[in-house]
Amino acid sequence: MMQQTLPTSGTYVCHGVTWATGDPRLLLAPLPGGPLVYAAIMNQRLGYQVSGADRWCTGRYRFAGALQVEAVACPGRAQAEQSGQCSRCSGQDDFRFAHQFHQGGHAPKALTTYMAQQHWLYLATFADGTTKVGTAAEPRKLSRLNEQGAVVATYLTKSADGRAVRFLEDALTHRLGLPQSVRAAAKLQALAELRDLSSARAAHEKDLARAVQALADMSVPAVLEPWAPPGEGDLLRTAGTDRTRYPHDPRDGEHGFGVLSCAGSQVLASIDGDDELRYLLDLGALKGRRIILGPFTSPGTAVQSALF
Repeated sequence: MMQQTLPTSGTYVCHGVTWATGDPRLLLAPLPGGPLVYAAIMNQRLGYQVSGADRWCTGRYRFAGALQVEAVACPGRAQAEQSGQCSRCSGQDDFRFAHQFHQGGHAPKALTTYMAQQHWLYLATFADGTTKVGTAAEPRKLSRLNEQGAVVATYLTKSADGRAVRFLEDALTHRLGLPQSVRAAAKLQALAELRDLSSARAAHEKDLARAVQALADMSVPAVLEPWAPPGEGDLLRTAGTDRTRYPHDPRDGEHGFGVLSCAGSQVLASIDGDDELRYLLDLGALKGRRIILGPFTSPGTAVQSALF
């Protein structure tokens, strides 16, 4: 795993934001080749230009030993197909079978070994009070929740393996109507409209009580371990911080801003020359795009500068 500061030049296929290192990093596959770069973004100025509208393969996951997975860049930096991968990477990605593992689907040996370890069941609540249920393997216990962009979360229980925890996840969805995913656009909008955390915390406590009762009905003991939100997201989770939606599409054109806070893949940014307002955008939108890093500026900055 190559960790480094944010490069100031070069062309990359962006794999989005990862928390695998314990802090938010932009995962970049350099062109024409080379190992993935885990580029720090906190308190950095990110300047980039999106190269075209095409989507490019974001590689695959492979098993690192028996109990962990790691990202691998697409060797050919090929164009993406429907799955976000090229056919070569999709065909070699054993981890893609994980979502159907508990339903008796195809399971490569490495996946079966990985899923045999302990897994966690959690509830994550977002800024608008929406709660989802999710799972994480033991090595991904913290990073999995960190990458969600929640404001409050609780580990519900620990399961012996990945098959058992997936059945519990499906059971809570079926019994309580809790979704297993929340769209990135909804997370971003909720953060934009955040006025206080009390309603989100109240919603979480209500859903937590329902989930604990549902687990009890299934004779599953709850552990109720609170998630400790990473400090990098404090500003985003602080009600009253002046913020507005970033007025440009981050998937097109040139952009430049300083990253002040990050929750999941959502960031709070400052634009050059604007000391007052803070802007919200989702860096996850760059996944699969080719970007050129450099001293680029956001359109609003260029317009503002031209006025003076």
